[in-house]
Amino acid sequence: MSNKNFSRKEQILESAAMLFKQNGYASSSMRDLASLLGIEAASLYHHVKSKEEILENICFALADKLITSIAEVNDIYFNAEEKLRSAIKNHIEIITDNSNFSAVFIHEWRHLSEPKLGEFKTLRLAYENEFKVIIQEGIREDIFDGVDEKFATLTILSTLNWVIEWFNKDGEMTPEEISTKLSDFILGGLRKKLVTDLDYKP
Repeated sequence: MSNKNFSRKEQILESAAMLFKQNGYASSSMRDLASLLGIEAASLYHHVKSKEEILENICFALADKLITSIAEVNDIYFNAEEKLRSAIKNHIEIITDNSNFSAVFIHEWRHLSEPKLGEFKTLRLAYENEFKVIIQEGIREDIFDGVDEKFATLTILSTLNWVIEWFNKDGEMTPEEISTKLSDFILGGLRKKLVTDLDYKP
């Protein structure tokens, strides 16, 4: 990349993320990456040990940001609906900030090798569990319907991650507008439906 504020390693990671997103991790080589950067392949190894190290850097950087963001939400006292809105907003802001990194994080993590693959799965599960905690709180607070918490969590995260497939920084909606619309949609399905006299039919 040409941004002078980037270190050489950051340039490598940015270019690699772009390459992995376009061609897939398995179909991308260090030679391809060197060509994209306009340098000799041997020069890459002054900054990174391997293609997999690049993948690790990208995947764990996003995972750490997401884990930190959801932990902060759950550490602050809100009701479950406010927490879920905040968690959704943070997730959308993080994944839309760098769409190349996010696409690699979402689609290419399976190419990690052990022990990094196991570590990454542990972080994924921890993140999912933080969302599950919010849903459990909403049920206890009598705000959300009794739902399958795991199914609801995975459905929410799949919906949020799908944004990266169509998001455009120059598009009609900002990340904040997207998170608001998604929050309204998701919460509309979770909220407990109030039964009124008009709804009751003997």
